[in-house]
Amino acid sequence: MAIRVVVVDGHTLTRFGLTTLAAAHPDLKVVAEARTAAEAPGVIAAASPDVVTVDVGLPDADGLRLARELRDRYPTLGIVVLTSQGEDDVLFRALETGASAFVGKSAPVEEVLCAIRHAAVAASSFTAAGLANAMARRRSTTARLTLSPREHEVLMLLRDGESIPAIARALYVSPSTAKTYVSRLYEKLGVSNRAQALMAALREGIIRSDAATA
Repeated sequence: MAIRVVVVDGHTLTRFGLTTLAAAHPDLKVVAEARTAAEAPGVIAAASPDVVTVDVGLPDADGLRLARELRDRYPTLGIVVLTSQGEDDVLFRALETGASAFVGKSAPVEEVLCAIRHAAVAASSFTAAGLANAMARRRSTTARLTLSPREHEVLMLLRDGESIPAIARALYVSPSTAKTYVSRLYEKLGVSNRAQALMAALREGIIRSDAATA
């Protein structure tokens, strides 16, 4: 029996491409299409697919949010996230939504086919061609951004709006030493000023948004 697929994508060419691809393989069949996140729930409920492909950049919503909603509603549904965005954070967001697979739109045809077939038989098991490399990059970034107690103290003083002289007084060091501490912190975060440092710390979860605006 062919794997029943619903394609959720705002791009006509992508929908046509996936339908044509499925037609060339007897084990796959596109049974319905949806252009938007708003259309998708009704289409999926009516078609009862085995697998749904979801574009990250839907015209009316975040495709990853739709993927999360589908996973909550259909625990055994295969969900393949398709994207033209290759960033690691998009991949990890797809993983967190409970998607079955993550594939770039520029990936080879065989990779797309493998993702759909995987999703059909292992909906709760995530696969992505670049997952291992992305995990390695995340571990590297986490290690690089592990702040020492003194660096964290300097970051908190910067968050509080303290000047270099004030930081020096708080740490009982000279202004030149305080400036060195700040420079080293900026270097570790890969930034060049206070605002960028706070944004980087927020992005990496080193400080919370409520703390940054306190």
